[in-house]
Amino acid sequence: SRDMISVVGSSTVYPFSTVVAERYGKKTEFKTPKIESTGTGGGIKLFCAGNGINTPDMSNASRRIKRSEFAMCAKNGVTDITEVLIGYDGIVVANSKSAQQMQLSRKDLFLALADKVPATDGSEKLISNPYKTWKEVNPTLPAVKIEVLGPPPTSGTRDAFVELVMEGGCKKFAW
Repeated sequence: SRDMISVVGSSTVYPFSTVVAERYGKKTEFKTPKIESTGTGGGIKLFCAGNGINTPDMSNASRRIKRSEFAMCAKNGVTDITEVLIGYDGIVVANSKSAQQMQLSRKDLFLALADKVPATDGSEKLISNPYKTWKEVNPTLPAVKIEVLGPPPTSGTRDAFVELVMEGGCKKFAW
């Protein structure tokens, strides 16, 4: 049997979980829990793999568990799941203080970042994203190269960005 708690999940939550685990280890007679940064999706996948010493006891996440993940858990015998809300994740869209401040809409972000975007001729078809600068996305924005830094695909923060920003921007197109 394992003699410590095993926690996997969110890279965003990882620094906070590590501090809590270290304090737990110092203030109790138990070993410091093992914390691994796998990303929210990766952590939930490991957590839902089954029960026993070869799977983690907990998964921390920067988003709620998806229905498909919950179903995967149930399929693998992980049925007693308790959600404990500790805080909220934050997403910030920012640019350099030395650059012109941009007023970006969800539509602008969608057009800048999506793999496929509505055709520039106004037809209701999708094309590979042709935009290289913010001005190409929206003429009121500067002619600055589009560059984005963000979390990996396994990140719950990225999932939230896709849901809140990318899907929200996509919905600006009626079709």
